[in-house]
Amino acid sequence: MEAASLLPGGVSLLPPHEEPPRLRPGAPSGQGRIAPVSPLPNYFLISSRLGFRCWTLDDLPLALALWGNPEVTRLLGGPFSPQEVKERLAREIAQYDASGLQYWPIFLRATDEHVGCAGLRPYRPSERIHELGFHLLTKFWGQGLAEEAARAVIAYAFGTLGANGLFAGHHPENAASRRILEKLGFRYTHDEVYPPTGLLNPSYFLPAPQ
Repeated sequence: MEAASLLPGGVSLLPPHEEPPRLRPGAPSGQGRIAPVSPLPNYFLISSRLGFRCWTLDDLPLALALWGNPEVTRLLGGPFSPQEVKERLAREIAQYDASGLQYWPIFLRATDEHVGCAGLRPYRPSERIHELGFHLLTKFWGQGLAEEAARAVIAYAFGTLGANGLFAGHHPENAASRRILEKLGFRYTHDEVYPPTGLLNPSYFLPAPQ
């Protein structure tokens, strides 16, 4: 059996499963492969407590529980209607098909319970700079899971995708996200309008390791 690839911070990039793997768009043959989603846990990336996979249309109940939760989306421009959540899920899937990036759904490895999402979206594609984001269900707040998920995504972005840097922002009132970004090594650079709220969000940058 092929061994998992170890990324920085103890994060593991799992080898393809027996099913035909998906090829990350734009990746050379044999690189960036992500196993297709099945009803059973099928993670392409794992940390000590979390597993990452890709969204599918069958995940609408999970998406509704996450982005339909007014506490989760209070600082993200919510609350969102079921139709808006359905459209968000479709955008995540389309974005992955186009760029290989997504705010991937994340799960507790011990129980396979859905925790939320964490991942990347294009920010400055021509410069290979991606945007980092994470949204967790309220029951998982305060357990260090957002930081753990973000560290796994950062390791994947730099170690596998070859990103040159990562951008991130947060709602002006979201002190918890600010603390996490600072612990991750991000440095404040400017304020930037976040279209869903129309507010100027503090924005940060993390360059690729030298």
